[in-house]
Amino acid sequence: MSVSEQALLKALQTVVDPNTGADLVSTKQVKNLRVEGGDVAFDVELGYPAKSQVASLRKALIAAARTVAGVENVSVNVGWKVVAHGVQRGVQLLPRVKNVIAVASGKGGVGKSTTAVNLALALAAEGARVGILDADIYGPSQPMMMGITGRPESADGQTMEPLENHGVQVMSIGFLVDDDQAMIWRGPMATQALDQLLRQTNWGDLDYLLVDMPPGTGDIALTLSQRVPLTGAVIVTTPQDIALIDAKKGISMFQKVGVPILGIVENMAVYCCPNCGHVEHIFGADGGAKMAAQFGVDMLGSLPLNMGIRVQADSGTPTVAAQPDGEIAKLYMAVARTVAIKIAARAKDYSSKFPTITVSKTT
Repeated sequence: MSVSEQALLKALQTVVDPNTGADLVSTKQVKNLRVEGGDVAFDVELGYPAKSQVASLRKALIAAARTVAGVENVSVNVGWKVVAHGVQRGVQLLPRVKNVIAVASGKGGVGKSTTAVNLALALAAEGARVGILDADIYGPSQPMMMGITGRPESADGQTMEPLENHGVQVMSIGFLVDDDQAMIWRGPMATQALDQLLRQTNWGDLDYLLVDMPPGTGDIALTLSQRVPLTGAVIVTTPQDIALIDAKKGISMFQKVGVPILGIVENMAVYCCPNCGHVEHIFGADGGAKMAAQFGVDMLGSLPLNMGIRVQADSGTPTVAAQPDGEIAKLYMAVARTVAIKIAARAKDYSSKFPTITVSKTT
């Protein structure tokens, strides 16, 4: 008995992406469908990395295919393809980097850098090629958090190779200066240094480059948001009113320069006493959710105030790397997956498809 492709597609349409709620057929993620007698084979190509969910999705697809009369053997390959998406107009793209994500706060001390490094590790754990640019010239923290020491190498004297640990490529001014050396630079000099770190680093074919932005909305942060080709921004805040005031300024800055806000991460949302289990909202409750509703952006997730997060980051093995199966790591993974999904849903970058037009004077 021959298998009907139409019946097969109808059966596969009952399987929905657990992250988007959309079926895989109408979104054209089912590809290369092949039917030979009772043998069925096809591929599924997601737009975001999802290593942790491949097995369960593949199992659901096989089960759906086997409900069709005549199907005997099913071969399914589930994978993903991350593509470049649109950025601000007139901003020069980065070679070998598909998407650049700003992680910003508008205020220091809310755990922005810790959030950035764990989101990078979470995306890498899902199968993406990831890098981090430590854009805090005056207080670089990523070398310590990523457990990296040493200096970048340069084969040609013009560009630098990023350092790497935990499967993530990293570049920071902290690799180029001593720990106790103060960067006494004015804005233009610091901005130029950051531009060099960004564009003179040989990033290795990245799906995502996370930029750990400097705190505040001053000259450096504003210049970065205008010069760096950003696919979107993630805003980190605590529920505290004083932090929300500055986070709102960060959102406003990105909106004014045409950078879409991917969502808000509420850090230090709740404290649970490890001894008695008492739960306390030390910095207030639901501040991030209220701000998300005010600006019409998504609430990506809430993370607890937990000593382990701090200890693991200080030791050079952040939570997602130290306890990948732990509850807090799962929260970071969920936030990172949501960010990747939101990027996948955005308009693609087609600049590379257009021919380069040059005008020359002829006699």
